[in-house]
Amino acid sequence: MSEKKTPTLQYRFDGPEDAPVLILGPSLGTTWHMFDRQVPELVKQWRVLRFDLPGHGGAPAHPAGSVAELATRLLATLDGLGVQRFGYAGCALGGAVGIELALRHPERLASLALVAASPRFGTPDEFRQRGVIVRTNGLDPIARSAPDRWFTGGFAAAQPAITEWAVQMVRTTDPGCYIAACEALAAFDVRPELGRIGVPTLVLVGSEDQVTGPAEARTLVAGIHDARLAVVPAASHLVPVEQPAAVTDLLVRHFSTAWQQPFDTGQTALPAAAPVPAPAAPAPVVMPTPAPVPAPAAPPRTAPVAEIAAAAEPPQPVTPPDRYETGLKIRREVLGDAHVEGVLARADEFSGDFEELVTRYAWGEVWDRPGLDRRSRSCVTLTALVAGGHLEDLAVHTRAALRNGLTPQEIKEVLLQAAVYCGVPAANSAFRVAQQVIREETTPAE
Repeated sequence: MSEKKTPTLQYRFDGPEDAPVLILGPSLGTTWHMFDRQVPELVKQWRVLRFDLPGHGGAPAHPAGSVAELATRLLATLDGLGVQRFGYAGCALGGAVGIELALRHPERLASLALVAASPRFGTPDEFRQRGVIVRTNGLDPIARSAPDRWFTGGFAAAQPAITEWAVQMVRTTDPGCYIAACEALAAFDVRPELGRIGVPTLVLVGSEDQVTGPAEARTLVAGIHDARLAVVPAASHLVPVEQPAAVTDLLVRHFSTAWQQPFDTGQTALPAAAPVPAPAAPAPVVMPTPAPVPAPAAPPRTAPVAEIAAAAEPPQPVTPPDRYETGLKIRREVLGDAHVEGVLARADEFSGDFEELVTRYAWGEVWDRPGLDRRSRSCVTLTALVAGGHLEDLAVHTRAALRNGLTPQEIKEVLLQAAVYCGVPAANSAFRVAQQVIREETTPAE
């Protein structure tokens, strides 16, 4: 039998080898170069490790479907380097990784900074819709709209080289890894758990951030016991790029004063293995444009840990899953929050029992069976709806098929197959419905 090895992350070290380690985690669609302008000051006190998300910056395209998986890969990378404790600063998705570390592996974390982060990033529908766009149109529409999401209008206009750098950075990301990261963000929601974070935390946000702005930052500060808020003026989502000096100053002050001592577990840890010499950086990947952040025209100023096994607990009785809750979760994931909320809101005393039956048995039983994946179930469902002439439900499940990973080309093939076995008139109506839905769902927003 072979043991599956956890993939590690592409990384680079900067700074003195004997200094404490500070890790910088990037946001979705960016590379470690988003922190280029913080590194020269940070390496005066810390050994800075930056990493790339899977499929970003030329990193191996091994998609990670959850924030927890990204955190596991980061820890596997650090274990291989002999890094036991560290400070961590992450932006957006990188910040979500930091929250995951603080919740699940607090013994590894000395101090935490969350930049443009949130305990929940928008709604699951928003990120799954982005995955539909990328599957159908590639990353170009997302790349072209990145400057509007990441920078203030004045900065984007004044710094065209940085704006173009941002576009190219997204454009050269692996689409499958980008979609997987969208799914990870869609499923990320730690609002009820924030009170368990015990590490000193800086929450840093741009005042003009329209993606994860001051409201989300205040939610983090309200939920985390030892958290402080810093709002950077005249900055949007990629605040380390837009206001590098202000962010650098805040990070230096935070990590200089809030570096928590190691936990006293009452246990004797095994000696750390000798650190494995780390390469200065992976071999550079040739990109269409230079990878580092272009300098602004006028710089703005404003050893692996020993696992300690818990005491054995008596076996607990197995509680069968609540099929209604399971079904509601799957129904939301497949059909979308907005659709399910609308259906449930329309349910009354007459139809409520039927909606509960559908949720519990169709979604909580059949859709949760392991024998078929969701793509296959969407193919079967579309065919059955064509055969039955259920055009309203066909529209709903065409959207669901896109969310489940079918491309418009694959949906077309399903309908062509249905035309042969269910009849041309039925397929004719189905094509009209599906064509309209696909246009609506795959046309990038202007």
